[in-house]
Amino acid sequence: MTDPIKVAIVDDHPMVAEGIQAILETYDDLVVVGTLSNGQEIIDQVEHLAPDVILLDLNMPRVNGLSATEIILERRPGTRIVILSMHDSGEYISTALNHGAMGYILKDVPTDEIKRAIDAVMAGERYLCTGATAQLTPVTEDGREQLTNREQTILLQLAQGKSNKEVAAELDISVRTVETHRKNIKRKLGISSTAGLTRYALEHGVLQGTGVNL
Repeated sequence: MTDPIKVAIVDDHPMVAEGIQAILETYDDLVVVGTLSNGQEIIDQVEHLAPDVILLDLNMPRVNGLSATEIILERRPGTRIVILSMHDSGEYISTALNHGAMGYILKDVPTDEIKRAIDAVMAGERYLCTGATAQLTPVTEDGREQLTNREQTILLQLAQGKSNKEVAAELDISVRTVETHRKNIKRKLGISSTAGLTRYALEHGVLQGTGVNL
């Protein structure tokens, strides 16, 4: 018999967390190892709880879901994170996925869809609920996928000639996180070199007002 899937629920609304816990506890192949109320709590306890899957709210006090996702994946890269949210906008969804989440479901989905999301990410698949799928991947006028606000910030830093290590120190994130963002930026823009990123930044006015002359 395989071990049950260990799930942690992180939401600052107790009724939401308790409701999801009650649903998940009806499944024999799942065990809820913790319900927490903000991103800092799951960051502090993730090593101890060792969840396979984390159901994570986006908007929480102290540390939000996106920041928590980055930090958790740095500490336990194998953890599957499914974002729980009321927001169905494409920007929220693509930003969550770019931060490393494997799933995104809206809080008003049918209860069995939460279980489907858990099963999917445990199988190594990305899971988006129907409402999220319809909104995914905002594109620019030239058909390219939009950069998130964090990616635009990192592009600016890289275009100024800063190394991954310098960008990480400037933004207080890990070098690995910078590398991940850098790969996503290059993929979205169809650019393979740092020189190409700099040229893109110049052509699209990213460096305007920074006092940088290249």
